[in-house]
Amino acid sequence: MLLIAGPTAPAQAVAYGTPTIALSASYLSGAVGATGDPVVNVTVGQSGADASALTVSASASSRASVAGTGDVTVTGAGAVRQLAVAARGRGYTDLTVKVTGLGGKSATRTLYYAASAAVQNPADARWFTGSADASAAVDVGGGYAVVADDESNVLRLYDRSRSGAPVRTWDFSSQLGVSKEVDIEGATRIGNTVYWTGSLGNNKDGEYKAPRNTVFTTTVSGSGPGTQLAYGRSYKKLRDDLVAWDRANGNRYGFAAGTADGEAPKQIDGFNVEGLEFAPGSTTTAYLGFRAPLAPAVPGGKALLVPVTNVDQVLASGAKAVFGAGVELDLGGLAVRDIRKNAAGQYLILAGSWAADDNSDPYALYQWDGVPGHAPVKRADLPTTDPGGWEAIVDVPDLTAAGARVQLVTDNGSADLYGDGTEAKDLTRAEWKKVRAAWFTLNP
Repeated sequence: MLLIAGPTAPAQAVAYGTPTIALSASYLSGAVGATGDPVVNVTVGQSGADASALTVSASASSRASVAGTGDVTVTGAGAVRQLAVAARGRGYTDLTVKVTGLGGKSATRTLYYAASAAVQNPADARWFTGSADASAAVDVGGGYAVVADDESNVLRLYDRSRSGAPVRTWDFSSQLGVSKEVDIEGATRIGNTVYWTGSLGNNKDGEYKAPRNTVFTTTVSGSGPGTQLAYGRSYKKLRDDLVAWDRANGNRYGFAAGTADGEAPKQIDGFNVEGLEFAPGSTTTAYLGFRAPLAPAVPGGKALLVPVTNVDQVLASGAKAVFGAGVELDLGGLAVRDIRKNAAGQYLILAGSWAADDNSDPYALYQWDGVPGHAPVKRADLPTTDPGGWEAIVDVPDLTAAGARVQLVTDNGSADLYGDGTEAKDLTRAEWKKVRAAWFTLNP
């Protein structure tokens, strides 16, 4: 029997939907010549199509001199791709990110991009975003650090090896009972307790602001990306205690005058604390490091540390602070911007100017053994041509090891990062605010 087949039904055309596209961040900051700049995840999809069949591209829609089409790289496959930008020049540009799907359909999103200028040794630099005014840093293990900001009370957890946004943030303003910044300037960790101190000084207009007269603690649990902080206790009379102590000792350091109404904190005879670290072998005595005043012992002045001999009880029970004799250190006319020690009792002092606008002034690192009367030794001069001022030591390596490297963090608050005359602290986007964490090799 002969069978005759009927006509074959035509294949039904696939109805593809309009592609979808989402960016993990709409604002991104990079740096010219940077290593490891942050990337943006691009999530795409299209109904009726496998995501791996979609094409993602990017093009410059404004200033190609900052970053052009050829400076954007998209990698990965499937629903999530990674977009990286290699900055060509300093400034701002808008990048159009496009997904092209099947059936000739497409969708776009805008990535707003800002690039800062190249810095010395870019391979040793990382950029922590979300804040421009880093003021203190504490290592919490696993390659992570908590960084404070002197313009807010937010503590931020960063991966020390990567550029990008904080992994986690904490704001203890409500527990501290303050609505304004504490002006956090110094920090140190002992066991699982981190001590944080405000500058204790007047604001830049010479006005007393009570939140700045604050010292507080947090308790660390976990480490690395799993780090958590819990609020401990606070003390809000340390400045008063220091002034009373100095008066009782003949006003040697001029604390009463430096804290008087109308006195700016960042002058040679001002009053401004920027460092905090425990004395050798002690869990009860901590050194307060002063940016101002300089001790008047020699022409040009010496840097000043004041030991708080019962700092544990000050924070545990609100006991009035007790002080030891001031420690005066010759740092070549520079003041203390940070002080940190390692488990072996080796100290590094970050030395810089007492002045308010000091980005072009010298910075240096000094090694010290923590013993009053022993002289510190310079280990490195720091570059001053890059934006911002050196502000914090993350931790101290073994200072006897050849090629010992230390990571420092800048305060970029007054820096013009993107060449438009805007100070970083005044940028409208938190994603464009950033500080630099840089590694330095110490001289033998």
